Amino acid sequence: QFGSAKDPVNLAGMIAGNVLRGDLEILHSEDLEGRDNFLLDVRERLEFNADHIPGAVNISLNELRPRMSELPRDREICTYCLVGQRSYYAARALAQHGFRVRNLSGGFKSLLLKR
Repeated sequence: QFGSAKDPVNLAGMIAGNVLRGDLEILHSEDLEGRDNFLLDVRERLEFNADHIPGAVNISLNELRPRMSELPRDREICTYCLVGQRSYYAARALAQHGFRVRNLSGGFKSLLLKR
């Protein structure tokens, strides 16, 4: 029996394949400090308002394409969401539009676990 294309196991395999091929660069939470990344939180506004990385800008995944002009092209963008799925899609879309982008591995949850 086969899972759907959006099955969590299939999605994890697809992301891992993209990382291994170099189609997507990741950034680990411990590597955030001291970097001049533009932090892009792609969660919904309510999630962002509840808690976020200081200095992050919130543009939800659903709003991203029409708001790409607001993003810097002279800095690397680090996308994140709660666990990494939405930010993965955001990072792929941004990379396809010529942005330098990395996705925060494990998402915001990876930072919460280290607090």
